[in-house]
Amino acid sequence: MSFLAVRLRAVMSLLTSITFFGLLAALFAEIASAQTNWQAEWEKIVRAAETEGQVTLYGCCYEYDRVLEGFKKKYPKIKVTTNLGSGNQLSTRILAERRGEKYLPDVVSAGANTLHDALYKARVLDPIKPALMLPEVLDVSKWYEGEHRYIDPEKRYIFAFVANSQSGQVVYNTKQASPSEFKSFWDLLNPKWKGKIASLDPTGFGMGAALQFFYYHPELGAPFLKKLYGEMQVIVSRDARQMADWLSNGKVPLCIRCNAGGEVEKAILQKLPIAYLDTENWKEGGSSSAAGGTLGILNRAAHPNAAKVLVNWLLSRDGQMALQKLGRPDAHNSRRIDIPKDDVDPYNRLDEGKKYFDLAKPEYQDLTPIFKLVKEVLPQK
Repeated sequence: MSFLAVRLRAVMSLLTSITFFGLLAALFAEIASAQTNWQAEWEKIVRAAETEGQVTLYGCCYEYDRVLEGFKKKYPKIKVTTNLGSGNQLSTRILAERRGEKYLPDVVSAGANTLHDALYKARVLDPIKPALMLPEVLDVSKWYEGEHRYIDPEKRYIFAFVANSQSGQVVYNTKQASPSEFKSFWDLLNPKWKGKIASLDPTGFGMGAALQFFYYHPELGAPFLKKLYGEMQVIVSRDARQMADWLSNGKVPLCIRCNAGGEVEKAILQKLPIAYLDTENWKEGGSSSAAGGTLGILNRAAHPNAAKVLVNWLLSRDGQMALQKLGRPDAHNSRRIDIPKDDVDPYNRLDEGKKYFDLAKPEYQDLTPIFKLVKEVLPQK
């Protein structure tokens, strides 16, 4: 090889190296710039939130006063006001306030049915997706199934942060029924249980996940619901504590959705004869839902920047760990997978290898046809 050829190859190699390192430097500069940009934007929002000085959360299903202690310590200049109640109570209050031109809550956290059927359909929510800013929140690899789960059709308004097994839907009196009698949900329709099943009111949002499973599951559907609520003389109540009492004192041997409000957990801790049926191993398989764990931002919010700060904290690792550990008597399963699950109650966990009918999807949120069916078949009083 000639001297000229050797020199030419050396020059080409040098140019290639310069180009490579130049591109690499440009890439690092771009990453650094993006990081600086989000940090600068985030700091701007935090300062604006501190100027607003307050954020108001309307929340259901979790003990938010305990959960938010971590937020208060991290952002001491932002006063947190909470208004806690059932999903029905909160949605009714929000819509009534708005009719009176009052726009009090900034953020709402409740069950999927409350946010979807009551608030999303009333068009009182702003998109939550653009409010997500922290890299650890935006990183979908930190979340169950590698995605952010939205339950609204546009996948922008209602963020689901919980994925709970629904194995606790049916509770039984251990002295009056045996798990060996049940291999399928259809076994609940055995004539021996006629008039002996209690149920949370199937015309209210509190029954949403159970009704969605019954109605949308291909092996159950409308025929199952018609027989259950039309023929089995189910005893209906809106009071979970009352139903837990009925179950523990033997008035009824079976109850659907007695676990609302943590009443079953309290009874179990008191050593009362109550336990959950392991519906995950029944013929139809298990199901999972957002179980009260959905989040939205109200439009026309009084404190829009503080709302963004609160939402990002709630969906952060610290926020989700606080929700799992402190949220309520029965610890729910966060959709974040980068946090320990030791605190999650066993019946709320999603076990590897088991099949779950995932209810936290837009196509299963419409309760209108389900409520219509149930109201038609329920015996008229």
